[in-house]
Amino acid sequence: MHKKVSIEEFYESTQHYVPESIKSGIGHFNVFKLDEFTGPKPKAMPFNRRDYFKISLVKGRSRVHYADKIVPVERQVLVFSNPQIPYNWEQIDEQLTGYFCVFTDTFFHQFGDLNQYPVFQPNGNPVFQLSDEQLELVSPIFNRMLSEIDSEYAFKYDLLRNMVFELIHTGLKMQPASELKNGNSNASERISGLFMELLERQFPIESPMQRVRLRTASDFAHQLSVHVNHLNRALKETLQKNTSVLITERIVQEAKILLRHTNWNVSEIANSLRFEETAHFSNFFKKHVGHSPAIFRKLEIV
Repeated sequence: MHKKVSIEEFYESTQHYVPESIKSGIGHFNVFKLDEFTGPKPKAMPFNRRDYFKISLVKGRSRVHYADKIVPVERQVLVFSNPQIPYNWEQIDEQLTGYFCVFTDTFFHQFGDLNQYPVFQPNGNPVFQLSDEQLELVSPIFNRMLSEIDSEYAFKYDLLRNMVFELIHTGLKMQPASELKNGNSNASERISGLFMELLERQFPIESPMQRVRLRTASDFAHQLSVHVNHLNRALKETLQKNTSVLITERIVQEAKILLRHTNWNVSEIANSLRFEETAHFSNFFKKHVGHSPAIFRKLEIV
């Protein structure tokens, strides 16, 4: 797995130019019809992280590869991609149709934090298989984006931000209420948010020389200047999981990504994830995944 693909590289490889607005520092947004990017012999999309956000509506048979998962798509799907999770598409039908929009986090500066939404969180659900009825709700939003971005309206980017939020909330409303955060305690939400920010700041692991710094519940509690029991209560209240479980899930996820998409040896991965012994990492991985790291590398996990 290579370094993050930049928004400039996206334009250079697909449009053969880089828009001036990217360099302005005020953020960037654009929307496209997918038909222009697919065909009988599409160029393979590398499995990588991007440094921009992307929301895709894809119609046709394909497979979505993200993080450590592979999701088969038979009809149509709505996918929310963020800079922290690597992904790519595997096309099955000769022609895919649909839309996608790309935007940078600075496009939403002072308009909200996209990372607060579960569809953009590493442990959230970013892939939504759509019924025909749900497709009828989502398609018009992208069509309005295409119409608005070509308009001369002075405040069109405010409208486009609202349309992005409309897509986010349309996706969130498709999730069971039990999967969304419990909003009973502002203090607990604040602690949970700070914890998740510290956890995610350690990823992605992009070099065998990079090493996770915060690894235990006590590490995080000390960094946040709270008692470990207080941290556990806050996380249980808002995320329904304790500190150790959340850390373990994220370490397992990153281990799967590194095993599947790098050629690093197991001891290098173990060291990056702060296991003092390779054997400890192997036992940990097998306990939580059901396979040893070596066997997992040979499997196609769906």
